[in-house]
Amino acid sequence: MSTPFISQPLGALPQASTYAPLEWGQAERQSAFHQWLDAQAGAHGVQPATVRMASADASFRRYFRVDSAQGACIIMDAPPDKENCEPFVRIARLMVDAGLYAPRILAWDEPQGFMLLEDIGSQTMMEVMDRDNPQANHGLYMRALDALLALQQSSRPGVLPAYDGPLLARELSLFPDWYLTQHRQLHIDTTQRAMLDKTFQTIVQRNLAAPGVFVHRDFMPRNLMMPHDLAEKRLGVLDFQDAVYGPITYDIASLMRDAFLTWEEDFVLDVTIRYWERARKLGLMDFEDWHSDFGAFYRAVEWMGLQRHLKVAGIFARLTLRDGKPKYLADAPRFIQYIRTTASRYSEFTPLLRLIDKVEGTEPAISLAFPRLTPGAR
Repeated sequence: MSTPFISQPLGALPQASTYAPLEWGQAERQSAFHQWLDAQAGAHGVQPATVRMASADASFRRYFRVDSAQGACIIMDAPPDKENCEPFVRIARLMVDAGLYAPRILAWDEPQGFMLLEDIGSQTMMEVMDRDNPQANHGLYMRALDALLALQQSSRPGVLPAYDGPLLARELSLFPDWYLTQHRQLHIDTTQRAMLDKTFQTIVQRNLAAPGVFVHRDFMPRNLMMPHDLAEKRLGVLDFQDAVYGPITYDIASLMRDAFLTWEEDFVLDVTIRYWERARKLGLMDFEDWHSDFGAFYRAVEWMGLQRHLKVAGIFARLTLRDGKPKYLADAPRFIQYIRTTASRYSEFTPLLRLIDKVEGTEPAISLAFPRLTPGAR
């Protein structure tokens, strides 16, 4: 999960002399960067004196902003011994071909891990939303659905890595390995391990039954950008380098059960229903009874969301404990609440809910939104 290109709007940029110098851990990489940047001055008209920090990443990537005669550009600093930029380059082209507003790659020094990108926006969808009035954000979410449906319509198998059973299982293992064992210091006994294995196997099997599409894998307001050009109606799309081919339910679950903000369920349902209505008109809901039964589709979204929430809780614990980035774990309670709410609705997850309530010291969750039925039950 990464942080998009965030900075001040172009009209409010400070003078070059006020920019803080970039920090480098290695003098050799600093020298290589400035040599590469000077070369871009001739090739693309960038102004090296204006380079400044734009954002840091949950990975080892950093992003800078630099001015040019045509406006600002983004620089990606991705040390090649830690980051592979090839998927970013390949999937950026796929996104553009699908009609999404993704950054064009202007220059790429593959051996050194420096990249010059089009700057598609300086504010995220997250930054401009009204968190106190969900309906005020309705138009933004409809634009997000435009991008998501365009991506899904362009899907074809064999292009992106498969979001298959082994990958889903590895992601789920992050929850016991990092959140329960490392963060909560829980010693998982044989009975608990058997329960987790059975629960995870059920989650994987149900989610793999869904139709396959291109999956962004982190489709949320922090990765959607407000374009500089007001005439551009598409939201910019970033952080797509981990895209896969997998369950159609994943990205809508990611969008509406966000890692960094929570909406009441009436708003979540409203946007998800609108997505479902548009998707079925496009032929994307031709699976079992999804085309005629929103409830069946929504249960599948919940099961997919549960997999994501377990994974991300583990990732946030790992980012804190292994990588020294404690700000992520501060959002873990949001994911635990997502997990508890979904687990309370389906009998298959009762043992998981009991374990989490024991670990967290919480009361059993009670949900009235849907009966505790197995997906597909009537």
